[in-house]
Amino acid sequence: MIITKADRRTIYEALFKDGVLVAKKDFDAPKHLELDVRNLLVIKACQSLTSKGFVTTQFSWQYYYYVLTPEGIDYLREFLHLPAEIVPATFKKAVRAARPGAPAAREGGAYRAPRADGEQSYRRAEGKDQAPGDSYKPRFAGVGRGGPRPTEA
Repeated sequence: MIITKADRRTIYEALFKDGVLVAKKDFDAPKHLELDVRNLLVIKACQSLTSKGFVTTQFSWQYYYYVLTPEGIDYLREFLHLPAEIVPATFKKAVRAARPGAPAAREGGAYRAPRADGEQSYRRAEGKDQAPGDSYKPRFAGVGRGGPRPTEA
């Protein structure tokens, strides 16, 4: 199918900007949902890129989902004359800013709210190394199916 250079450039720019492109399977649609290009031209241009291995295609619920491959990024960068620093939005690492008013992260992992009595409430008191007394007799039998019933002592 013959696609004008301006339309092809519009399609490729949109594909490179996001790294993905979605097109409804409606060959008679006068315009793509996001671009000012016929929907058939978008599908056929992406079909051409798929056959060259520059795009992967996923079809679900009457929509085509096109995702750029690393080779496709190189190809579109060369076609659109872009520098190597520019990458699609899907390949950018999102920088998460710290929430205002939130405390800094602890070394031990997730945030834990400060305790009213300090964090010493779970610690053993100094010099207290006590073992359970003689009256402590744990029973593990009889738990679950078919085990013997514990005897009353």
